[in-house]
Amino acid sequence: MSITQDALQKHLKDPAIFCCRREKGTVIGAADLEDPGLFDDMVDAGLLTLSSDGLTIEQVIGSTLTADVEALTPITADVLDKVNPVAGSAAKKSEPKAAATAAPKKVSNNQVVGGSGMIHVEIDKLEGLSLDIPMGVPFAGIAGAGAGAGASFDPEVGTKTVIRTLLKKHIKITDVKIGKETSIKDGVITIDKNIIKPALKEDELCVKLELDVIKPNERDIYTETIMDVVPIATKVGNDPLGEGVTKVCDGVVFMLTGVDEDGVQIHEFGSSEGQLNEQMYFGHPGCADENDIIIRCHVVVKRLTGMTRPGPFAAHKCQDYIIQAIRDELKEYEGEVVREEICEDVRRKGNPRVVLVKEIMGQGAMHDNILCPIEPCGVAGGHKNVDCMNVPMILTPNQVRDGSIHALTCIGPATKEMTRHYIREPLVEALAEDEEVDLVGVIFIGSPQVNDEKMWVSERLGSLLETLDVDGCIITTEGFGNNHIDFIEHIGQAGKRGIPVVGVSYCAYQGQLVVGNEYADAMIELNLDDGGFENNVAGCSCVTPETAARAIQMMKNKMMGVEILEAPKKWTQEVIDENNALLGLPKTELLHTGTLH
Repeated sequence: MSITQDALQKHLKDPAIFCCRREKGTVIGAADLEDPGLFDDMVDAGLLTLSSDGLTIEQVIGSTLTADVEALTPITADVLDKVNPVAGSAAKKSEPKAAATAAPKKVSNNQVVGGSGMIHVEIDKLEGLSLDIPMGVPFAGIAGAGAGAGASFDPEVGTKTVIRTLLKKHIKITDVKIGKETSIKDGVITIDKNIIKPALKEDELCVKLELDVIKPNERDIYTETIMDVVPIATKVGNDPLGEGVTKVCDGVVFMLTGVDEDGVQIHEFGSSEGQLNEQMYFGHPGCADENDIIIRCHVVVKRLTGMTRPGPFAAHKCQDYIIQAIRDELKEYEGEVVREEICEDVRRKGNPRVVLVKEIMGQGAMHDNILCPIEPCGVAGGHKNVDCMNVPMILTPNQVRDGSIHALTCIGPATKEMTRHYIREPLVEALAEDEEVDLVGVIFIGSPQVNDEKMWVSERLGSLLETLDVDGCIITTEGFGNNHIDFIEHIGQAGKRGIPVVGVSYCAYQGQLVVGNEYADAMIELNLDDGGFENNVAGCSCVTPETAARAIQMMKNKMMGVEILEAPKKWTQEVIDENNALLGLPKTELLHTGTLH
């Protein structure tokens, strides 16, 4: 991938490598040179060998080739008509500049500074003062701070305006039983054991279904691969998702597991079968909490259907039939409310306009999701993003927090955002409550399989971001690999429009980015495995409150023009821990699974 003219200026002292075969007589320009940001990966893959005789970019730019040279070949003096003179050591790369405030020396791509959005100026004597204020700073009382010239005083800037309110009532559940009827009484859920027969009729691809109850002290048992974790929640009255009242069962979740008739796990890249107490990251947003009762719904689908779209979807449909029976009881149940959660869709006029973009799987096969069902976290009435051509769809923060996404995806367990993750997504919750920004909405965009479709969908996102006139955005993706292609393209679509953008993804060792662009300079790592691998522990390496805090501060820094130091070429937890410390967050505890990779 050739380097851009703008990026060339940042890499003048990096080795000069041809990106493609070049013939005698070529005058060397940016389009002829490979991006130095890819060198480490190319060397590791055996695609590139650097030479001590190789020249740097500043030494070769504008020179003419005197011989034909193959791709990925270091440029040496013997194939040039001239070598540009440079001062100092030609091969040494300069150290990155210090950040705006004192920070640990090694803090780099994940650099975080400040957070109050305030600048304090104290002047004893004033003469000839001239101030340049960074664009995008959320100053109270300055309208259009991110809009450049024309800013004027407005006492209403930053004022919170509530558009709609959602009340989530968390109802205490103390026990779950399998019995002769489906009911909720005195905090106890009872599920009719005979509900299995009608549930199986929801889809002919399901040939068997089993229900059992796992108490918190009973998790040292075997489980098939964990396909999903789903809360029990229902709307009260006729209000749509995102407003009105929603009841949520507190202390219990459904866990969907599945295999086909041959015993093949319903999974794609890695599966989480094994001892339950070892195969789920309890307490993470998408998982069961430490004291949750788990209702396990195990489904067997027809032979060879586990790797198709209909197979996993059938399992989710049958489970949802059972959950709906409990939802119907919950609507009428007036039990103990242990917590009331008030969620507001708000606008903060004059604050920087930001969006959260969440890339979800949409590659067909078993990569799919359901958007906007009738019931929170449900299946019925929703539409699959694959069937909607994966185009970007914008939801309100409240719609997301009210369960507008049901996860069907069977990607690697550690990086999979399960259904429960979305109803309590840390980035949505933190951005919605942040008084320094104006959260315009949450954009969901699918990741198609074919490259041409990826580019087409990503272009639609770019147009949407431009139309929304946002001052900053955060883009996340679950999983890694194929979907990183569009993930980076999304970042580019924002960046080339001048929108400060932060990327959030699992990369670490196993999921290192294989593509990049000049705008992917602010990245937040999700990995929580000590070896940097997909460790098959469900819900391990996903967005947490800590990663959300880093991402939001990074976005604010970019909007304020704070320099973000270049990241090390390889993943290192040390950088993340240093940045956590700057925000007053605890040191990250990595999970040691002992898995051989």
